Amino acid sequence: MRRPLTALAAGAFLVTASACGSSGDPGAAESGSSSGGTTTVELGLIPIVDVAPVYLGQKKGFYGKHGLKLRISTASGGAAIVPGVASGQFQFGFSNVTSLLLARSSGVPVKAVSNGIASTGLRGKDFAGIAVKKDSPVKSAKDLEGKKVAINTLKNINESAVRESVRKDGGDPDKVKFVELAFDQMPAALDGGQVDAVCAVEPALATIKSQGGQVIASPMVDVAANTTVALYFTSTRYQQQHPDVVKKFQAATAESLAYADAHPDEARQVITTYTKIPASVLAQVTLPKWPAEPNRESVEALARLGEQDGFFKKAPDVDALLP
Repeated sequence: MRRPLTALAAGAFLVTASACGSSGDPGAAESGSSSGGTTTVELGLIPIVDVAPVYLGQKKGFYGKHGLKLRISTASGGAAIVPGVASGQFQFGFSNVTSLLLARSSGVPVKAVSNGIASTGLRGKDFAGIAVKKDSPVKSAKDLEGKKVAINTLKNINESAVRESVRKDGGDPDKVKFVELAFDQMPAALDGGQVDAVCAVEPALATIKSQGGQVIASPMVDVAANTTVALYFTSTRYQQQHPDVVKKFQAATAESLAYADAHPDEARQVITTYTKIPASVLAQVTLPKWPAEPNRESVEALARLGEQDGFFKKAPDVDALLP
């Protein structure tokens, strides 16, 4: 069910924006294929804890009940998934809020259709954290000045949140050296000394802790009290042309989110089906929250931070993005 997604640069936004504006038959790839009353849709995901509800929803038959069959492709970050959805390669995708705001500000017509995940809101007990190697001289976010920090994608929510953590700790975020690295490569890179710190999410964060790594900051908590971190989305064109399929996806995903939130043990277990996390580390994984609705205030906060750090060409329209 899982196929690797070829990484697409964020610069592809402008190309896909024009592709979405083209006329003609969108083809089977964009419309999804139907068979026996079931519609097969392509979904781009990141193989991290965040998307456990989708895999659990598949297992429980929620998507099948609504007449959908998911074909999942994986990528290292939401910035790689956005162009795939905008161009019609995928009908739906999962991406962090900042990458979606960046897409909207660049003229890429994407639209959130469902909530994705939220921070736990608990400092030191979140599913995302800035981590350093055991015995590292880096003890706080301010100490990241001049240091090499790995994030999964440049100019996404993780960079924005790390910058805010550094800023709130009295440091200068412009002095941090950000490097791009997939989440699953972060534990080895940190342990091997290739980077000074990482902004990791689960299950990579649990792996780092099992190696003796220490969490020095909770960047999503620094953004807002209850940060909406990521959303499921489609292209505005697909939503207009296939509103029935979008409604089915929304309904099935809502059921999946609610079930995962109410059954954390099952959500934790399903992570083993799409990641390589060892059973010994699985118990240490901190699960995010999976609320039904996005927290608008946190999305607005991320929009302000993105503007402050020069991520956007123009201020993104939050209303145009949110469901």
